[in-house]
Amino acid sequence: MKIAVNTRLLIKDKLEGIGWFTFENFKRIVTAHPEHEFYFLFDRQYSDEFIFADNVHPVIVHPPTRHPLLWMTWFEYFLPRALKKIKPDLFVSPDGYLSLKTDVPQLAVIHDINFVHRPKDLPLSSKIYYQYYFPLFAQKAKRIVTVSCFSRDDICASYNIDSSKIDVVCNGANMAYKPLTAEEIKATKKKYSSGSDYFLFIGALHPRKNVSGLLNAFDKFVRHYHTDHKVVIVGEKMFLTAELDQTYNQMRYGDDVLFTGRLSTDELRDVLGAATALVFVPFFEGFGIPIVEAMYADVPVICSNTTSLPEVAGDAALYVNPDDTDEIAAAMHKISTDEPFRQELIAKGREQRKKFSWDLSAKLLWESIEKCLRSISANNTND
Repeated sequence: MKIAVNTRLLIKDKLEGIGWFTFENFKRIVTAHPEHEFYFLFDRQYSDEFIFADNVHPVIVHPPTRHPLLWMTWFEYFLPRALKKIKPDLFVSPDGYLSLKTDVPQLAVIHDINFVHRPKDLPLSSKIYYQYYFPLFAQKAKRIVTVSCFSRDDICASYNIDSSKIDVVCNGANMAYKPLTAEEIKATKKKYSSGSDYFLFIGALHPRKNVSGLLNAFDKFVRHYHTDHKVVIVGEKMFLTAELDQTYNQMRYGDDVLFTGRLSTDELRDVLGAATALVFVPFFEGFGIPIVEAMYADVPVICSNTTSLPEVAGDAALYVNPDDTDEIAAAMHKISTDEPFRQELIAKGREQRKKFSWDLSAKLLWESIEKCLRSISANNTND
């Protein structure tokens, strides 16, 4: 059969969470299923590294889509034209965006619907697009995949979708993330933090990621506990970052905050592996890949007690209220001074991480695709 895939987020050296989901899963799926033809739909010139096998056919559908008006134009005009030429049996969209103007059966991967609960975190045009189109996408989809039981239940409740239509396919972690040797840890600290111990945040600098709260908590941590720790922030700014800029400028210990921007996987492996702990305290999260990556690196986790995060971290994290900066600061103190507790979290993380791998994710995503293909075949037979 022919399967078309929305691969517009496969951008060389710029993979984010959904891009990694697309990359890791379809790298495995296309090589495991040479009996099918896959049409990868890019919105710009692609890198050959994303053409994983001979049964992958790249198609460029212009224009590049980085604004709600272009999202609407691409999915409602240019994509249907491309699908009409390809004549696929199924269209799979790993970022959840579908087309309302095609009769091709569609599978949507809706990672979460944070915009339903935190619309103020988005620019107005994005908020309008998400709130108008995603309920329609959820109804239009033949099946929906999401990355946690929390997100499944949220989609069902918010969009009146039967849970039997939704499959849970959790994220995995890149196998590059492994424990570092003592020598590697020492060299990494020397490179990034002048030899000091540090806490780490990984993610886009987006309002719902609560980086401002983390910085306020870190300021309290240093002030109250007189520590030499630093905090390393890995990620790029997105939008609505005025609060973050203001918070940073008002910090007493802002010199101890180190912004790296985007890092390569190899660089991130080192920075993560040398951290005292990952501090991941978003207000809303559909999964939280950095948590699993930290577990594979034998790095303990401080994370929010909200949304999907307790489901992902299990008993292998120190939980905090993301709104309580005193609680976050106290968690930093505990994990940096109580080594037996830190080692206990690491040991629990080694068990918890066994639940998450890209091999398992690809297997489950393919099972969801097969459900769609079987349904399509049955309908064609009945017709």
